[in-house]
Amino acid sequence: MKRFIHLITFIITSYTASAQSPAERVDEIIRREMQERKVPGLQIAIVKNGEIELSRSYGLANLQDSVPVDNRTIFPINSCTKVFTSVAVMRLVEAGKVNLSAPVAAYLDSLPPSWQKVTVRQLLTHTSGLPDLLKLLDPNTGGLAALKTEKGAWEKLKAQALDFQPGERFSYNQTNGYLLGKIIEKFSVQPFAEVYAETQFGPLNMSHTLFGDSRDVIPHYAPTYFFRGALDGRRLTQPILVNNYYEFPYFRRTGSGLNSTAEDVAHWLIALQSGKLIASKALRDTMWSQAKFNNGQPTPWALGWGIAKVRPKHRAMGMSGGGRAAFLLYPDDDLAVIVFDNLGNSNPEDYLEEIAACYLPDIAEADPLTFLRTNLRKVGFDKAIAITEAQMKKDPGFRPNEFELNEWAYRMLDKNQLPEATAILQLNVHLFPNSSNAYDSYGEALLKSGRKSEAMKMYKRSLALDSHNDHAKRVLRENGQ
Repeated sequence: MKRFIHLITFIITSYTASAQSPAERVDEIIRREMQERKVPGLQIAIVKNGEIELSRSYGLANLQDSVPVDNRTIFPINSCTKVFTSVAVMRLVEAGKVNLSAPVAAYLDSLPPSWQKVTVRQLLTHTSGLPDLLKLLDPNTGGLAALKTEKGAWEKLKAQALDFQPGERFSYNQTNGYLLGKIIEKFSVQPFAEVYAETQFGPLNMSHTLFGDSRDVIPHYAPTYFFRGALDGRRLTQPILVNNYYEFPYFRRTGSGLNSTAEDVAHWLIALQSGKLIASKALRDTMWSQAKFNNGQPTPWALGWGIAKVRPKHRAMGMSGGGRAAFLLYPDDDLAVIVFDNLGNSNPEDYLEEIAACYLPDIAEADPLTFLRTNLRKVGFDKAIAITEAQMKKDPGFRPNEFELNEWAYRMLDKNQLPEATAILQLNVHLFPNSSNAYDSYGEALLKSGRKSEAMKMYKRSLALDSHNDHAKRVLRENGQ
């Protein structure tokens, strides 16, 4: 055991910056990740000190016609759209038109009685408890056709009960973005797409940023591909690459509908950081601060920004979308990393901080996910608890985040990396023994691994910690517990 601890300590202390230039190191990381994840095409942009430090393109944008990616290639960025919506709302706050603490009912009429206390801040941080618009798109619950119209979706949505009391929990859903869009349109008296174009895209010459989906004709567009292990109801011996088709009805595009380039988003982040989009630094810091649940604990999100790395050094804010677009902004370091690609579930957010560490080397240890991902690749994921404990002993400020570990593990589950995901979820239970969600997630991984008896123990523990955990109740019931 002592020999193993010495090995871990050696690995931790020997992680130093490469003799390569930052650009060379970035290139090495991108090529490695594209090869391992089988990504067809990718764009990256690095912002440093208010300028685009690096902009590169890799691979093919369109496999059918062998069209290479270049700096004009437009990628769907899905939920990264939400940060543009956040900025649109914060501009209204800066203008004195919207109060983050005010109920949404102060700005929108005809909300159901149970929705009256939901605040604008709770919409931005996904703590509203509102029913999810996307769940209504299940054809078994009423059909897609009627719900593609705003009226049909809105009437059905209003009939749903709250999932939980506002401020009690976190639950990511698209209804929040929809209502934020309605607030934006109320004060602008024009469609939100025109508001974004006039106030964000146009002034910054973001000529390759626009709303749209698979139905729209978008020049220089990179379609999205997915690996599928089953097709037409039959299992395949090897996953194959298939085209993806997706639709975003106009009324919900504030949450998912944008397409852009890495360079356009780089220019947008430069403008945001310099005060051109939101003049008040205090208000920008408010946007990049985690809100709090009713019990005073911090929420996983900042206001509209789904990646919130709040720490003493190198705080970072960003967003990911569609499992194929992600970026991080380091407000205190004047650094940003943007990566877009065309493979669904490639999850570039996994390695953004490793890229950032090419310019700020101590991020490699400041960010627990980057530290764990880098070192567990060397010693094995089964050493996750041991290597975490060793680093926590070495650095008392090293504190992995439960939400981030959980999200990382589920991304690995999506890629069928079951042993690795299970090890990280086991680590989460070890670090957060009073978290119902940690036990629930670990139970799910154990069940997928065929370890049923262990999984049932985890679900029972989860339910003991949270008697309202309906998922745990259902799984236990389905397994005769």
